[in-house]
Amino acid sequence: MSPPLGTKAAETAAGDQHAEHPELLGIGAAAARSGCSERALRYYQQLGLLVPASTTPGGMRRYSEDDLARVARIRELQTLLGLNLDEIAIVLRNEDRMAEIRRVYHDERTTDDQRLGLVRECLVLQEGLRATVEAKRIALDSFLADLDARIRKARDLLTGRDSARD
Repeated sequence: MSPPLGTKAAETAAGDQHAEHPELLGIGAAAARSGCSERALRYYQQLGLLVPASTTPGGMRRYSEDDLARVARIRELQTLLGLNLDEIAIVLRNEDRMAEIRRVYHDERTTDDQRLGLVRECLVLQEGLRATVEAKRIALDSFLADLDARIRKARDLLTGRDSARD
């Protein structure tokens, strides 16, 4: 049975737990370090994009440096590539699988035939990721072309007004 909160034994037990995992952060500290809200971290977990390194017996989430790096990757994919969370889930699943492929590939028990199959699978995953990025690039190119046309039209209107004044 756990000692009551506020007792020396409870404080020691909590201290021992933190001593085992001093690098783990609570959700507030993780949110502050990652530059996003606690709500976003919970939502990422709900969507399966992020799994906290551990959870306390009381259900408190604890985040590692790897978890924070994953949050940074999610935010990078959102801001840099403009991917939505469904697309990000696919990218992260593919990246996780490629990391697993690398681990198995370098395992001394993996046969040459297995390595060949792993390389093929990795190639398919990378081509899929490239297709996702290419689709975003095409959409951005189209958006830029539309903006350029609007800018030209505005400049033409200004040039026409300036000429009419002279």
